[in-house]
Amino acid sequence: MATMGQLWANTGSTLATLMFTYTIFRRWFPHVGDHLEPFFQRLFSRFYPYIQIKFHEYSGEHFKRSESKATSGIQSYLSKDSSLRAKKLKANTTKGSKSLVLSMDNREEITDEFESVTVWWQSKKVRNTRQSFSFYPAADEKRYYTLKFHRRDREVIIERYLDHVMKEGKMIKMKNRERKLYSNTPGQNHRNQTKWSHVTFEHPASFDTLAMEEKKKEEIKNDLVKFSKSKDYYKKIGKAWKRGYLLFGPPGTGKSTMIAAMANFLEYDVYDLELTTVMDNTQLRSLLIETSTKSIIVIEDIDCSLNLTGQRKKKKEEEEDGDEKKMKCEGEKKESKVTLSGLLNFIDGLWSACGGERIIVFTTNFVDKLDPALIRKGRMDKHIEMSYCGFEAFKVLAKNYLDVEESELFDEVKRLLEVEGIKMTPADVGENLLPKSEGEEGETCLKRLVEALKEEKEEAKRRVEEEVKRKIRREGK
Repeated sequence: MATMGQLWANTGSTLATLMFTYTIFRRWFPHVGDHLEPFFQRLFSRFYPYIQIKFHEYSGEHFKRSESKATSGIQSYLSKDSSLRAKKLKANTTKGSKSLVLSMDNREEITDEFESVTVWWQSKKVRNTRQSFSFYPAADEKRYYTLKFHRRDREVIIERYLDHVMKEGKMIKMKNRERKLYSNTPGQNHRNQTKWSHVTFEHPASFDTLAMEEKKKEEIKNDLVKFSKSKDYYKKIGKAWKRGYLLFGPPGTGKSTMIAAMANFLEYDVYDLELTTVMDNTQLRSLLIETSTKSIIVIEDIDCSLNLTGQRKKKKEEEEDGDEKKMKCEGEKKESKVTLSGLLNFIDGLWSACGGERIIVFTTNFVDKLDPALIRKGRMDKHIEMSYCGFEAFKVLAKNYLDVEESELFDEVKRLLEVEGIKMTPADVGENLLPKSEGEEGETCLKRLVEALKEEKEEAKRRVEEEVKRKIRREGK
């Protein structure tokens, strides 16, 4: 007795013969064929066990044509298998991609499996017989993908598989994209403006090269990973999918490097927001709306960006701090009308929920100067102190700069940093470790660092003595 598979094979063979005969018949008798076509289509669909879905490369017509998001997602999804399975490939230089994308060439077919269901994908191309003018290259051709699956699997494909393809394709496309460093351009008007300009983000910083204690780095990395995987959790608790980081510490402690390492670790874009060029709260909100998901929004030196540090202080306290603040924030611009309230709404107001998967980072050299409302938990969720160089951070720098992991001078450096408590920033330590000439040995660079640490010790001692003398003179008056 014939098996079910043999019956389907025989049926398929018979249908194929009928369709071939019908095609020849229609070629010679086109008008009669038009009348018979509905009959053959119904006959074919009744016995043919497979369903096909067609995805066109472009949607719309003529001047309104645009690349289909569905086809773009499918191409990205299939690219991971095309290079391994397909025999004929085509290489695309997709706009915004950091590398070539390999996809199936015309008439190639690959299979895919999902929940024990097998599907077939095929890339096709047909010529457009109608003459029409178009700016698109190869406008006389229509490219599309076809998805074929058994009719018994319709529910799995329609309800779950297509959604899976779109999500995976989007993730692959985001991973392969060329990441950007954005900045807001000064002097923009409100009517016709390009809010962000960008360059390719190519900063080489990573957590491996970051001068910081290993335990602290792991804590930050774990926090970032947890955030990036918490979309459903944030939705569950009713909060916008964002997280705030406050990086504080003296200049040269690696705050900007930390931001670059975070961006490279998560593969996010970076938006460097210069508040002093933002005219008012409305423009600040517009800038936020224009940022993309999977991004880090950075406001560096928040204590010097605008007059946001003392808006809740009494007038007398503001006057006392005025001269000191003026010296530290000499470059501050006064024409911006961005307020503390506007910035708070930017961070966690209703508009902050437009989009998702964003990290907002503030950096400051003087955390005590900031308004508590600006840095409370829920706005700046994680506070990270970027401190002076410790021995563990020094070892990372010695490995980075000199490729040295052990030396007799390490004990002396450890004594000076930990026992003597000499304060030197990672930037200054790195500068002393940097070879000054070709062929300069690592031991020479380490000795230079030891001498610099000893000089810093003497300099710190002199500063203390001078401060004592100034205090005595003030008290004497």
